[in-house]
Amino acid sequence: MKIALVTDAWQPQVNGVVTTLVELCRHLAQAGHVVEVIQPGQFRTRPCPGYAGIDLAVSPKRLLTQKLDAFGPDAIHLATEGPLGWAGRRYCLQRGLAFSTAFHTKFPEIANAAVKVPVSWGYALFRHFHRPSSAVMVPTQSVLDMLEQRGFRNLRAWSHGVDTELFPFQPEPLPYGPMGELPRPVALFVGRVSYEKNIAAFLEMDFPGAKVVCGVGPVEQQLKARFPEVRWLGLLPRDELAKVYGAADLFVFPSHADTFGLVMVEAMASGTPVAAYPVDGPLEVLGRKTEDGHSLGGAMDADLRQACYRALAVPRQEARARALDFSWAHASELFSSFLVPARSNGVSQSCHQTVEHLSPIRHPSVIE
Repeated sequence: MKIALVTDAWQPQVNGVVTTLVELCRHLAQAGHVVEVIQPGQFRTRPCPGYAGIDLAVSPKRLLTQKLDAFGPDAIHLATEGPLGWAGRRYCLQRGLAFSTAFHTKFPEIANAAVKVPVSWGYALFRHFHRPSSAVMVPTQSVLDMLEQRGFRNLRAWSHGVDTELFPFQPEPLPYGPMGELPRPVALFVGRVSYEKNIAAFLEMDFPGAKVVCGVGPVEQQLKARFPEVRWLGLLPRDELAKVYGAADLFVFPSHADTFGLVMVEAMASGTPVAAYPVDGPLEVLGRKTEDGHSLGGAMDADLRQACYRALAVPRQEARARALDFSWAHASELFSSFLVPARSNGVSQSCHQTVEHLSPIRHPSVIE
């Protein structure tokens, strides 16, 4: 099948959505699909206000139309609600084409945290964007339920995966040279250092040992000034990031706004248990219980400090076992099953064994 993937999130941006889409495209290619990725690097761009490192396409309609017309896709997926997503939506509606969309990020909450835009306004706009979609893919059942309550329709639960070879299991935390000698336990946060991640809740927490942050973002300098005792590692390649996960005793995920939280699964793949609040992403990632009733892979609690203490008691092999539940092969199969034929006469061309149109993919760092 020829699949057009229209996305405002792509390399060299560094975030969980980019990682998800890169892995998705790689597995779709392995399954024999031909994928055309339409992304900001193909257009004139400008920086997203308040988000350094994220560039958005400017006036993309004409070039996007040319690309889609030339490709002639069997299915069109609009992965994001940015300028390219809106241009793709308009293209489909003008031509009477069916399409699917995805809800990856709680931008209404982010906009509220950053510039105080009412959350209800953001969801009204997103509801309008997704209304014509034949299938709105969301990463967790709890997010699906939330969107359904807000009036979204045609929702499909679409989980994500993890590369368990890139993030190998470490039975015991291994030293990571650039981190230096730190007192144990080492509590780690990996992610975009941004408004919505609630990182201060982690950094303010009274907890023994050391705290490490891996990532960059708009509130990085502010938090560095407030918490100079924290070890700040910045942005790392994914192979180095795997070593950081493997060096930590505990992964702390303080966000209330993430729809999934891919970094949690990567930490667990390394054997590092996760502490989090009982909210959408963690409820999916840590929702499976062991026979004695505790979360497989980590712990959740409204008191983040208590979640950390409980997570430290989770065996590292249990964290790895939970990560193995998340497969990119399964996620890509699920994605394919939710796609809709762009034209009512169905798929017009047969599947191909090579990907001729896929934008070059390289493994980015993951900052969710």
